[in-house]
Amino acid sequence: MTGDPRVTLARADLAAAHLRGQANAARFVEPTPMRVTAPVLDVTDARGGALTTQFLFGERIEICDAGADGAAWGQAAADGYVGYMDPSGLAPWAPPTHRVRVLGTQLYRGPGLKQAPIGALPYAARVCVTQTQADFARLEDGRWCPAQHLAPLDAPAADFVAEARMFLGVPYLWGGRSGWGLDCSALVQLALAAAGIAAPRDSDQQEALGGPADGPARRGDLVFWEGHVGILEAPDRLLHANAHHMAVVSEDFETASVRIAATPTGPITARRRLADKQGG
Repeated sequence: MTGDPRVTLARADLAAAHLRGQANAARFVEPTPMRVTAPVLDVTDARGGALTTQFLFGERIEICDAGADGAAWGQAAADGYVGYMDPSGLAPWAPPTHRVRVLGTQLYRGPGLKQAPIGALPYAARVCVTQTQADFARLEDGRWCPAQHLAPLDAPAADFVAEARMFLGVPYLWGGRSGWGLDCSALVQLALAAAGIAAPRDSDQQEALGGPADGPARRGDLVFWEGHVGILEAPDRLLHANAHHMAVVSEDFETASVRIAATPTGPITARRRLADKQGG
């Protein structure tokens, strides 16, 4: 088997059809496009294994194994991440029209805020809007949410640093990818995606983004350590999800750098800049 297993839809008994000739597998199948119907769907590296990432409501997942044994297996269309998930959190693919642009939104049976909520969706969830009424949007599944909490998919945010700041105080969760808990690379990925910038899932993969940030530090620079990434919200302020605070925090860049360098993570390995994409 070849390729990074995190983003290669292949295992010994089964692989995606496009990997024929590249992977050693007993059987090759054409993946079935599905969408996530759970607000947040945990993804593991094996059946009953460790949490590696989460897929969000409305995201497209290419499924090779539908999970007759209780664990579906597939790959996220957006970042290529592969893993096992609960098949009850999947449904046939339907294209979304909007994304949730706030940290979370409540769902209601009708277009009114005084009703008891019947669910919630996280930041970056993707939905299909079929109707608007009284400042509420009706979703394809019949539930309603405040229309102001949504943005069309073709209207990216202007400032990914401001998007990342929305997560201040959110708990740290290894493998997490939502406003209910996330890790360092998920913070970067979600903020960039809101601004229309595709980014891989893990920090070592993200270190290939943009180009070297030569010269003085600037707002929007991505700073990398071994296994960690943060965003400069100002030349002297680091915004990052981290296990030291067990939360997303903004702190003095030099103070954080000295502390991190004293851990097994070590010193800074790179600073990268997304030209003209750091939000000014």
